[in-house]
Amino acid sequence: MKLTMRDSLALGAICLSALMFGLEISSVPVILPTLEHVLDADFKDMQWIMNAYTIACTTVLMATGTLADRFGRRLVFAITVAAFGVTSLMCGLAPNTTVLIISRFLQGMAGGAMFICSIAILSHQFQDAKARSGAFAIWGVISGIGLGFGPIIGGVIVALSTWQWVFLVHAPLALLCLALTFGSVKESRDPQATKLDLPGIVILSAAVFGLTYYITQGADLGFLSPTAIAIAAATLVGLIAFVAVERSHPHPMFDFSVFRIRDFSGAIVGCVGMNFSYWPFMVYLPIYFTVGLGYDSTETGLAVLAYTVPFLVMSPVAQYLLLRTSPRVVIPLGLFTIGLGFIAMWLGSPVEGASGLTVLPGALLAGIGLGLTTTPATNMTTGSVPASRAGMASGIDASARLIALAVNIAIMGFVLVEGILAGLRDALPITTDSGQLRVLAERIAAGGGLEGSGGALTVPADAVHAALVNGFHWVMLYGGIGVWVLAAISFALFGAGKSSGVSKPCPETQAPAI
Repeated sequence: MKLTMRDSLALGAICLSALMFGLEISSVPVILPTLEHVLDADFKDMQWIMNAYTIACTTVLMATGTLADRFGRRLVFAITVAAFGVTSLMCGLAPNTTVLIISRFLQGMAGGAMFICSIAILSHQFQDAKARSGAFAIWGVISGIGLGFGPIIGGVIVALSTWQWVFLVHAPLALLCLALTFGSVKESRDPQATKLDLPGIVILSAAVFGLTYYITQGADLGFLSPTAIAIAAATLVGLIAFVAVERSHPHPMFDFSVFRIRDFSGAIVGCVGMNFSYWPFMVYLPIYFTVGLGYDSTETGLAVLAYTVPFLVMSPVAQYLLLRTSPRVVIPLGLFTIGLGFIAMWLGSPVEGASGLTVLPGALLAGIGLGLTTTPATNMTTGSVPASRAGMASGIDASARLIALAVNIAIMGFVLVEGILAGLRDALPITTDSGQLRVLAERIAAGGGLEGSGGALTVPADAVHAALVNGFHWVMLYGGIGVWVLAAISFALFGAGKSSGVSKPCPETQAPAI
């Protein structure tokens, strides 16, 4: 692929933004155990440090495309890159967890908007089909590097400097991206841009936040308490209202009629499946390596590579299988392999003297499964619908992934705490105060409490460690069985002999790897 200097610089700007976006998803989990100590963060704080970013990304995905079409894609992209740099500074300079969570939410809004603008810019910058295809291939590789190597990059930064630089490093990168953008990216607009679906955006964002809040805070509130029930009821009403609004809106975010296309529905379940188990577990896996196995931050980053790198090298294999079989085979097979990896980790996690060697084979399998699923699922969500609906289908794809990620970060956290609680109850007298026990369980889940004390409780360190391992045992089993169920659903939705094969997707509508 031969590019002009201007197009090469524009591609560099877009790839740099993709790298920053991916790094802020996958590098942050490695520093969560550090944040637990230096910012006195509890387990729920750590969940929200991750969830604030993903929920915020969801709120802007559909709105940004419309705004960029109307006011100029380069202009909106530059604004979002600048906002990402500023909010990254806010994250790095945050004095406490409250400020960090708020900053992460703002950073997620900027990151999600930056990501969507980059797709539109690449589509317009490279008019030639061959050049466009090559540009998107390079962009996809860089996006994958950001996601796949984020853990080791985060670990190295912490080892050489402080946790703040995991965020602060994006400020100079954002300045470089802005310089490249104004020096190379062509401005473009769409005079036919539709109106913003503001009611749909607000209702969906509120419903996702309500569901995540209920799962995260439900144990403290009491899942059947009046407050918790009111939150759950409001969330359910919000979801129903969202469907009603979208069905009546002339330019909806979600056109639910596309779910009648079996290839699209089967592929969307594949997108949800990846974020049901693989990506949310990324938040907790570093804690297992750091606290459960005693790794330092660099060793943890290297260990997590076994989990993330395989999906980078499996895309060609997935495409090969997709062209010779069908998405009905490849996507459920990928989900099944992710589940197999989780079951292998489950089998290897509770053994006496567990080490990386007992868990990493399963992590490797899960990464291979993700690689088999990502490209076919992305291709089918955009390639199975008419070209006029490809952008909307990509929006549904990205939203489904991020919503599933946010919700399952919360669910996996709940399962982890409950598993630790069960382990502590087995090791302590039945009369132990349940409130103090839960506080200790949450401290252990956050990567602390292994000194064996929590409040008035004094617990043997080996019992605390065993409880932590038990909690991860539960999470791995949940992830494995859950994604297997989704694999079966995906297989059924495609339908025997019903798949239309692989349509060529519009490259400009590719969804993120997550």
